[in-house]
This record gives sequence, C-alpha cells and structure tokens, in this order.
Amino acid sequence: MLARLFSHEGDTYDPAVVERDFNSLWNTSYFDDVRIEKVDTPKCVQLVIYVREKPTIREIDYKGLSSVTQSDVLDRFKKAKVDISVESQYDPTVVKRAEVVLRDLLAEHGHQFATIVTQVKTIPPAYVNITFNIKEGPTVKVGKIEFQGNQQVSSRVLRRAMVNSRPIGIPHSIILENLFARTFDESKLDEDTERVRQAYRDRGYFKALTSTPITHVRDAGGLNPFTLRPSKGKRIDILMPVEEGARYRLGTITFKGNKAVTNTKVLRAQFAMKDGDWFDAGKFGKGLEQLRKAYGELGYINFTGTPIPTIDDVHKVINLEIDIDEGKPFYVSRIEFTGNTITRDKVIRRELLLEEGQLYNSHLWELSIMRLNQLNYFDTLKVDQDSETRLNQDDGTVDLLLKLKEKGKNSIGLNGGISGLSGTFIGLNYETNNFLGLGETLSVQANVGDLQRNLSFGFTEPYLRNKPISLGVQLFTSKFDYNPAKSYSISNNTSANLSTAEQSLLTNYNQSTTGMTVTVSEPLRHLFSRTGVTRVGLAYSLSRASVTTFNDNTRNVFQSLAFRSGVQGPDQLSGIITSVLTPSFSFSSLDRAVGPHNGRDFNIDFQVAGVGGNVKYFEPAMSYRQFFPMKGIRINREGHNVLAFRAQLAHVEGFGGEVAPPTNRIYSGGDSDVRGFDIRSAGPYAFIPVRTLFNLTNPDGTTVPRDPTNPALGNVQIPLPIYRMVQIGGDTSITSNLEYRIPIMDRVVFSFFTDFNMTFDALPGQLRQSVAGNNILSGAAYGCPSYINGACYGTQSVAFPYQLKVVPGTNYVPRMSNGAQLEVTLPIVNAPFRLYYAFNPLRLYKTVPQELAVPNTGAGNTFQSYFPTTGAGLYSYQQAVQFYGADYVLREPRKTFRLTVSTSF
Repeated sequence: MLARLFSHEGDTYDPAVVERDFNSLWNTSYFDDVRIEKVDTPKCVQLVIYVREKPTIREIDYKGLSSVTQSDVLDRFKKAKVDISVESQYDPTVVKRAEVVLRDLLAEHGHQFATIVTQVKTIPPAYVNITFNIKEGPTVKVGKIEFQGNQQVSSRVLRRAMVNSRPIGIPHSIILENLFARTFDESKLDEDTERVRQAYRDRGYFKALTSTPITHVRDAGGLNPFTLRPSKGKRIDILMPVEEGARYRLGTITFKGNKAVTNTKVLRAQFAMKDGDWFDAGKFGKGLEQLRKAYGELGYINFTGTPIPTIDDVHKVINLEIDIDEGKPFYVSRIEFTGNTITRDKVIRRELLLEEGQLYNSHLWELSIMRLNQLNYFDTLKVDQDSETRLNQDDGTVDLLLKLKEKGKNSIGLNGGISGLSGTFIGLNYETNNFLGLGETLSVQANVGDLQRNLSFGFTEPYLRNKPISLGVQLFTSKFDYNPAKSYSISNNTSANLSTAEQSLLTNYNQSTTGMTVTVSEPLRHLFSRTGVTRVGLAYSLSRASVTTFNDNTRNVFQSLAFRSGVQGPDQLSGIITSVLTPSFSFSSLDRAVGPHNGRDFNIDFQVAGVGGNVKYFEPAMSYRQFFPMKGIRINREGHNVLAFRAQLAHVEGFGGEVAPPTNRIYSGGDSDVRGFDIRSAGPYAFIPVRTLFNLTNPDGTTVPRDPTNPALGNVQIPLPIYRMVQIGGDTSITSNLEYRIPIMDRVVFSFFTDFNMTFDALPGQLRQSVAGNNILSGAAYGCPSYINGACYGTQSVAFPYQLKVVPGTNYVPRMSNGAQLEVTLPIVNAPFRLYYAFNPLRLYKTVPQELAVPNTGAGNTFQSYFPTTGAGLYSYQQAVQFYGADYVLREPRKTFRLTVSTSF
C-alpha cells in the first residue's frame, strides 16, 4: 500500500496529492472502502488511511447442476472472460455476469426455464463462500418443425438443413425422423433460419426469404417410446414462414479486372456449374474459394473477388460478373520457426516446398505442413492455427512463422498384451524418431511371448549426405509360432472358435529367422506434388530360416511342395535362404502419421526372391487407404469423426520350376483383415497324399501280433494310401475394410466396421509336389492282403498325381465380418488395446466328403484289396473306411468377441 502512495513522510502536505493517493488505492480493486483522514498535531500532519478489503473467494458450489459438468461451466467462464475462481477476489458484478453465462449455458442444453439464486456466505476475517442454487427446470426439446409458404421444396428437406434443431436420427429417414428430439437452443435458431434460406439458394431460389420463426411452448405429452411412460418436460414447436420466390438458372459467369490471369477459361473452370444449370449458391461459394486458392498459388495473397449479380426476371436467369482485385504478387522474405528446441532448422526446412526469395504459393505451404505432420516429430500442425503470415505491403514480401510443439523424441517403453498372431507377449523398446535433432531414427525392440520372440535393431537416415535420399538398415532375429489352434486359446484356455477336429486341418508350424534389410528411397517432387508426397524405393533383404511343423498334415505339405530344387523331405525345411529385392512406389497425402483424419495413401511393392538364396518367387502387393473427415453431420460438424477405407490386393507365385514356399503363401483371418475369424484360418483347403500305418485288429478289438510267440515284434500294420485335408493358404488375396471412427476422448476411439476378404488359389500349378517328394509316396508299398510270420505279401504301389487338389467348395469363398470395437491406446505401453464384437454374415459352413486315394467300390485295385480276407482283415477294413472315409465338418464362427493388442489399418 505504501508503495502506491504519492505522499511520503517529510513532504509538504498537499490536498491534491492526498486525492491522488486515494485514487491510486481505489483503482487497485483490492478494497470495498477507502478513507483517508487528516489528523493535525503540533509537529506535523498525520494521514490515517482506513480500508476494508474485498473478501477472497474460498469455495464455489453449484447445487442442483446435473445437465452440464463443472468443467463445462469453467470452460464457458473462461471463454466469456468471467474472472471468478477460488482464491480470486469477490466482486458482486462478476457474480452477476457469471449467473448470466451459466443461464445461457443451461439454455443451450435444453433448460430454458432454469433459475439461479446466488448465496454469498461471509467467513471471517475476509473470505466468502459462493453457492449457485440452480433449479434447471424441465428439459426443453424441439417439438414440431413446420414451414409456412413452402410449395416447391418439401418440409423434410428444409428440416434437414436445420442442423441445430432437427431431430437426431437417421438423416433421410421417414419413419424415425422425429423419434430423437434435440434440446432447444434459442441462440442457434437464427443460424438454422439462415441455413433454411441457404437451402433454397442452393436449389436456385435466389430471392427466397425466411422470416423470424414463431415458437410455441407446450408440455411434451404422449408416450416415451423407450420407457412407454408419459413423456416429461417441455417442447417448443417451431413455425418458420418462408417466401420461395422464383427459381433461377445460371446464365453466365464473367470476369473483369483480371490482369495476371487473362485466360478466362481457367478462371471459369474453378466453378463446378455449367451455364443453364439451376443456380446453386453453395457451389458458387466453393468456386470463389477455389478461385482464391488458385490466385494464392500465384502469390496473390490479397486477392478478392466480388460477385455482381444481374437478374433477368423475365427469363429467370442470373448472370454473374466477378470483379477481381488481384493485388500484387508477394515473395517469401523469411521463414521462421518457434518451439523447435531439439529439431534443427535444416531438418524442418528440407521438408518445405517453399524457399526464401521464392514466389509465395499457398498450396505449397499447405503441402509443406502436411509433410511435416507425416514425420511425426511434432504435434499435428494446422495451417490456420499454427502458421502465421506477416505481409509487408510496401516491399511485396511475406514472412512465414511456423509454431511447432515437439513430441518427445525418445521413447522407452514396456509393452505387452494379447494378440491373435502373437499370443500373450511382453516387450521392451527404445526409439528416437529425431536422433540428435537431425531427423534420424534409431530403434531397438525386444519382445518375448508364448507365440513369438524377436529382437531387432534399426537405423534410418532420412537425408543421406544432405540429399533427399533415405537409407535404412535393420538387423533382426525372430521366432514365430504360426499356430492358429493356440493363438486364441491364450486368454481362455480353449480355442475361441475352432473344434479339435478343425484345428488339425490348419497349418501349424514354427519359423525361426535371422537376417538383415537395407532400404533406399527418394521422393519424387514433381509427381503428384500438388496433392501429396510420392516416393520410390528399393529394398534388399537377406535372411536364413528354418521351419518346424506341429502336425502331420503340415509336415506332409511343407516337405513335399516343390519350392526347393534338389532338396527333399525334412532337409528342405532347414536352411531356407531368402534373398529378396523389392522395388516400391508410395504416395501419401495423409494429414498425420498416427491416427490420420484426412487424406489417402497408395503403396505398391514387388518382391522378387531368387537373386541368390535357394527359393524363387515373386510377390506383388498393393494397398490403398483413404480417410474422410465427416464434417457437417448433425452431432459432428467439426469433422472429428472419420470414415476410413482400405483395399488390399496380394499375390505370390514361384518361378523357375519352383512354387512359392508354403511359409510365403497367403493366410488370412484375424485382427489385421477379417476380425471375426481366427488367425490365418480363412482360406482354401487341399487334399494331400499320406502313407499311414493302420493296425490289423481282430473283431474282439485286440490287435494281431506279428509273431504270437514274440510280442516284442509288435503288431501287424497295414500301410494305406489316403488323402488328408489341410488348410493350405492361397496365392491371391483381396481385402477391404470400412470403419466409421468416433473419438470419445484422447486415445479412446469407438468405431463400427465391416471387413471383407477372399483368399483363394488362382493358379493350381502352385500346389505342385516335388518329383522326389512324390516318388517317395508313389514308390512305397501299400496294403497287406496276406501275411506270413508277420511279413506282408501282395503289396501294391499307387501313382499319386503331382498336383495337390483344392477341396471343392473351399476355394473362392468370401468372408465378411461386421461389428463394433473400442480402441484404447495406453500412454505408458503405447499400444492399442482393442475390444471388439464381430458378426460374420459370409463364412465357410459346409460338410466336405472325404476323398480316398483308391476307389472303394468296383473291381480291381479297391480300398478293400489292401486288407486280408480274414475276419481281422474284414473288420479292420470296415474300421478304416469309417475312420478315413468320414466327412469333414467345416464350421467357421458366426460371431466373435475378442480382446487384442493390434490395429487393422
């Protein structure tokens, strides 16, 4: 207080200075009362200052508040600049303003008749408690919306234009349109009135007028369709008078004042309307915006286009002349950055398509910000919020300022969870996506689980020797159990969808791989540069793998397919050396690297294995994704919701006399493509030849010994040629996914999805057995028509075809999953946890008859001829027919409910 006084001890007394002291203290707003008294003494004049401090707010209560949260109230106070909070000074005027703001907030949420009584309680010595006693009153919702005077445009079309007032429900529904009423917000009724007028203008009614809506309050009445009880609350019926006027067509669009761009055809092409069409104000407005952007690409930042309409009421035609004020072109003077404490300026500048001294181009600036977002170094940048342009009108230059907020460049995390492909797993990872602020990426990852183990080290230099060439190196060692029978039994001890019989039909194997990958890529600045980032790349991978099979069916397939020349049997499953060269092409216009909301990307690569190594195949793959922000939808006008789409096509084929390795064939199903199916279970099946030994059994159930006097020699076993069925994967796959994503809060997304996949064998020749593998089966002895002293006589040979046969009815089978999912990305483990339910309208659901290697009826070489004609032989024959001739029952799941840690796309 003394510091604010102009009077000091020893000064000459001056009433004017004392008056200044009073004003100085009062203007601090700290006090309710200030009084200065003069006391005369023999030696001097004393000034005695009396003050009464304004109390401090100790507590603020909101009693009776239920329709909005206190957080919503505080946000609204902040937006309305109402300075009322705990520990702030009490001011009755501010409290009254708070009441008004609070009442408006409640009105927006349907409580038009809310009352607020504020109680202020004094707490000595200088504190107060403020309590807002709120009676929200009945909920007020929009009732009937009717229009008066509309003859040409239906009420339903006009009602749909009122985004703040129309019912929440199916937009174009007729039956359910009025089932879900909105809360009434009077403050936004004027917006809806203007939208109705705009709906007319978009349909050619250029002179349409809307009057002030007439509202009528009534009790809700009727039955609530959900509770079947009388509806409570209030309804406000809206009657909006309209004057439609005449409907006009577009005559011509002409231009004047255009000096820099003299080609009027180019200017006219910015408007998506043809002369003679019904006039559409919305399309015309978009055309003006496109015209502004087109001039902005030429550096004309101050461009303005003023439309001057000429109305022909006789012929009902509107001619528009656009008066163009181009201004002058601006050049980039300086480009500056703020917030990049780690990332060096040159790392940012090399992603910009604008340079200092260059003619300003608004489109290139927007594209530059998109490229920075794709790096994932910074929080998502927005052109209108995070970039600033400063014009120097005299010099014709512009300074650009980009406001950045860096993400943590180092990530050290513990992750883990449950996945259909990986089972339960836990892992450690370290990654820096901006090493030393130079944009380099260094990553180390280690995961251990019951279905996977992998260790990898990678380093990527995005700009090699200051040129836009990206070079990456990765070293890895991994071990995966591709075991569908085990994948989804992790969380509940039993397979979620597969029976034991069905599990035996799947390809179950373990693959251990060690290798390295080197990638080189370069952006193509001139190809599609106006819309996104295009890159071409080349990768080389060298790996060594070994395979261990888990069941006989898988072992027979993997050991007999002709994917390694000159190697047969178990030897061809070890020492698989794959040398792969992969050229690639990619295009991306996504607005961000993680969780994109807008844009699309396209990727194509062509793997060729055979330049070295001991397997030969080629594998082209294409993927397309697009993300649409759903702007303008009733409850989501800002575009936070996203419609996401993905389409994939993949093919694999061997060459040079070899087929593709079975580990590289395409196995679909699971979290990454069709979510309602078990991992790697959605594909065609094949019959494979097998030589199996069958015990010769007496009718009483005892086995026939080879030598009754020497039981140690074992039983008589009859070698039989049979076919077994196994899921073989496909050589071609088509996948599409559609998701509607609704962000609930940060890192939490709810979505509806539909997945489609068809994996099939388009080339039967890719299921060819090797000569050596086929000779082992065809050259073996089968049957035991007679036996003497435990030795079989009269054995036969069987000529098996080299070509495996695809099981009829299992190829070209479409699969589809429809459902909903909740995805939560935890900040510590930084992994997407998904809980989803899927219903499968398209699936494989059939009974497949067994196919015997030899006929079971007729003369000659029949299945019965492999058994002796004794009682034991006849009994064993019947058992074999029953066991090996039984039908296969294929029943893919109808529905699935699953928890997993993964993403689809």
